[in-house]
Amino acid sequence: MQAWLYRWLPIIFGCHCRSDRSFFYRGKQFPICARCTGELIGILCALPCFVLFSVPDLKTCLFLMLPLLLDGFAQKLTSYQSGNLRRLVTGVLFGYALVGLVSITTIFAAQAGFEFGKNLK
Repeated sequence: MQAWLYRWLPIIFGCHCRSDRSFFYRGKQFPICARCTGELIGILCALPCFVLFSVPDLKTCLFLMLPLLLDGFAQKLTSYQSGNLRRLVTGVLFGYALVGLVSITTIFAAQAGFEFGKNLK
């Protein structure tokens, strides 16, 4: 199981796996960096939250994605470097919002298809 995670998670997330941007547990580096770890946590937490509460609206999802985008671009374009805790938090928000966007678009497509099919009669 562990070998699978270390092989496929970096591929699935497109992760750079830099050790200076990763968490370690008992001396062993996580298979993905802090930001990707946050995204994974956000993705895994989103569905149960959506079942218990509701899917956030489009504006909320876009707003929750902003911190990661701002932090990432600030690091890319300037000498600023955020810490792993900030990367984790922005990743959680982004992963949660990403599942929200996928849910919103899936629900919209299903409703549009249903209405289209209803009008074919």
